[in-house]
Amino acid sequence: MTGLPFNNFLSEIKMNRFKPLLLAISLLLSIATTFATHANEKFKVAFVFDNVIRTHGWNFQHDLGRLYLEQQLGDQIETNFLESIPRGDDAVPVLLQLANSGYQMIFTTSYVLMDPTVEAATFAPDTLFENSTGTLLADNVSTYNGKFYEGRYVLGRIAGAMTKSNVIGYVASYPVPEVIRGVNSFVLGLRSINRDAIVKLAFVENWNDPVKDAITATELVNKGADILAQHTDSTGVMMAAEELGVYAFGQTSDMRDIAPTAQLTAIVLNWGPYYVERVKAAINGTWNSGNKWYGMSEGIIEMADYNAEALSTEIISDARSIADQIRTGELHPFTGPIYDQNGRETVSAGQVVTDEALSAMDYFVPGIEILSIN
Repeated sequence: MTGLPFNNFLSEIKMNRFKPLLLAISLLLSIATTFATHANEKFKVAFVFDNVIRTHGWNFQHDLGRLYLEQQLGDQIETNFLESIPRGDDAVPVLLQLANSGYQMIFTTSYVLMDPTVEAATFAPDTLFENSTGTLLADNVSTYNGKFYEGRYVLGRIAGAMTKSNVIGYVASYPVPEVIRGVNSFVLGLRSINRDAIVKLAFVENWNDPVKDAITATELVNKGADILAQHTDSTGVMMAAEELGVYAFGQTSDMRDIAPTAQLTAIVLNWGPYYVERVKAAINGTWNSGNKWYGMSEGIIEMADYNAEALSTEIISDARSIADQIRTGELHPFTGPIYDQNGRETVSAGQVVTDEALSAMDYFVPGIEILSIN
């Protein structure tokens, strides 16, 4: 089997600079990929990950979505995936190699792949690209994301009912809008049931560092937290919680096998239905570019089983009720009045924050203490 062919236009993006990387990638793909005998027999879909697929977390859930897609569409499609591809400009030739190898649709599952996705799309106008958590669009580039903040409001309600110290530790990646609105939603849920509770928030400046996550979680417990939350992709927080004997919430996927005693529940990202919807649209010619932002009502955001040994029936009933209200649209976590930490009203009573405002959220609500933990 030979490596995947490249078109001459690659010279337009400085072919010589990429040549060593292209040769290595071509070899890897030639080993890892089995192609259909006839290019048009199946609709070919590729998934591109900037990191490895572990047994939990962000990439794991996207790959489960890929497998669900295969299960649902069967012989209509062929899928493949690449792990740990380069970031930045070096990702462009990888994406182009996939496009020129007959992949008609390519999902790039990370914000750090947004710019190379858009760049590659300009050289492969007949290929459909979708980038997860990105914001840049083109005629053949769409973006998709999940409304994680909906699940975080439910987590906040549970934490408010369960905490004895009234201190919740929160391990977060970066202070970007996605993370900020998630923390805010958690705190709004927390203080809707317990006005005395606060969140001690620490940024680890990394998406997936189990050791640093565990160390930070331990420091937060030392500072009085008896429940831990997170917006990072590793299992470090959950492992620390299980070891320290405190409760915690899984992130992105169900982590109860990592922390069977500590996990109260988890936000689970169920990408399968989205991938089926979008690939079907591509096959039948109805695919369109846009910012797709799905949540509980579309089945993308789900709650893992509740820990019945730790949670009372009343708390579980409340959590399910709140989730149902969010799912049906009866409750929106960001309904005013909402204030920032300076006491300024940012959302008037009864008003709901727009998706546009949520996408750009850059302030924290009251009840959050940001810590610096080295």
